[in-house]
Amino acid sequence: MVVGNMTIETEVLVIGSGPGGYVAAIRSAQLGKEVLLVEEEKQLGGVCLHAGCIPSKALIHASDFYEKIHHMADMGIEIKDYKVDIKKMIAWKDGIREKLDAGIKGLFKKYGIEVITGKAIFKSDSEVRIEGKTDISVIKFKQAIIATGSVPLEVSGFPFSSKYVMSSKEALSLQEIPKKLIIIGGGYIGTEMGTVYGKLGTEVHIVEMLDRLIPAFDREVVEVVARKLSSFKVNLHLSTKALGMKEKEGKAAVEIEEKGKKIILEADKVLVVVGRKPNSKGIGLENTSVKTDDKGFIKVDQQMRAAKNIFAIGDVVGQPMLAHKASREAKVAAEVIAGKPSAFDNKVIPFIVFNDPELISAGLTEEDARAKGKDIVIGRFPFAALGKAMTLQQTDGFVKIIADKNSKVVLGVQAVGPNVSELVSEAALAIEMGATLEDIALTIHPHPTIGESLMECAEAALGEAIHIFSPKKKE
Repeated sequence: MVVGNMTIETEVLVIGSGPGGYVAAIRSAQLGKEVLLVEEEKQLGGVCLHAGCIPSKALIHASDFYEKIHHMADMGIEIKDYKVDIKKMIAWKDGIREKLDAGIKGLFKKYGIEVITGKAIFKSDSEVRIEGKTDISVIKFKQAIIATGSVPLEVSGFPFSSKYVMSSKEALSLQEIPKKLIIIGGGYIGTEMGTVYGKLGTEVHIVEMLDRLIPAFDREVVEVVARKLSSFKVNLHLSTKALGMKEKEGKAAVEIEEKGKKIILEADKVLVVVGRKPNSKGIGLENTSVKTDDKGFIKVDQQMRAAKNIFAIGDVVGQPMLAHKASREAKVAAEVIAGKPSAFDNKVIPFIVFNDPELISAGLTEEDARAKGKDIVIGRFPFAALGKAMTLQQTDGFVKIIADKNSKVVLGVQAVGPNVSELVSEAALAIEMGATLEDIALTIHPHPTIGESLMECAEAALGEAIHIFSPKKKE
């Protein structure tokens, strides 16, 4: 390690270049601030770009194509002699990452944002020292934005140091398709990666301690995905605990406890995706006024302020750990530093799981609304009744809207079905604006589209559905 001895100063220091950090840097520069960003990796974009959001969606898209080939004969298209070249698929995925990384670097150059490769460790509320191969040893700052993200949680008995165990990062860069894969964790990453490798021909086993997958969604929504997973060679082990692992004849022998019985599952690889923890240790926060909670998340207010002149954004400040949340928080922090009256006061943070079919959630779920004691009305519209879904050969699932029974103000939207990720922005906008069921129902939605399902759903909640039976309302 080469440590420099130069001390420099900057107006705004950003630590981390993920969807929080790079957005904070760009927005600060737009507002006329001198910005310097410190990033440990040579690439910009963080986990989201290089080992999360983008690469996973690329592989999901590729595996969808491969799986759809099996069903094209129904449409009169016959394809023979096709196969998966996983190395070429990974290279294609990496090409997307590299283009986006280059795009961020290009913007940084245009905005005059300096990047230092190294690790920033706080010395005080106004200084950090830099570890790494750089001539810079100390940076003095007027304002700092911490965007250090998060790292995967390890499970006892399944160390990432094992050649058989991997996190989502390694799962996105495999050079061979495993014949058998065990996934510990049935959340959105576990089910997404299970879908990818199941479609590519892997025998997948998902081990989940809870009695359901993806608990952020209502049970009836998730059940559609759970049923579909079996068609992709994905086996579910719910209410099941992963006890440990041993090596057996070049494979991982995983012991699980399912329904009171201990079972051994063998696999080529074990993917551990049980959650993530904040990257707040080892960065010198104890030398500052910044406080963390008992889980290590940095405490912030609505302006993303963690101390008088230090802000924190993204995964390091808490759930939900989503790129778009981090980017919104980044803009808030940058604008507050620039003296603008900005605050993170959004009503809703939309959530998407890119399974097959896709899942979305915005606002309150039905379970949440009832737990809060709200008097609600619910509308549902099945994709089996939607023309566009039929043309896509994807009629599984439905849209569900939750509204206040008296005011008809929309409280939440959930959906499971084809391309519903494109619906969630309209749902989030409706909730942010305080839209009612009538507002959505009276808005002309083009036909035939997946988007019109939200209009149909609002009409169903009002008892005015056209394309499904709507019982006459009692006067």
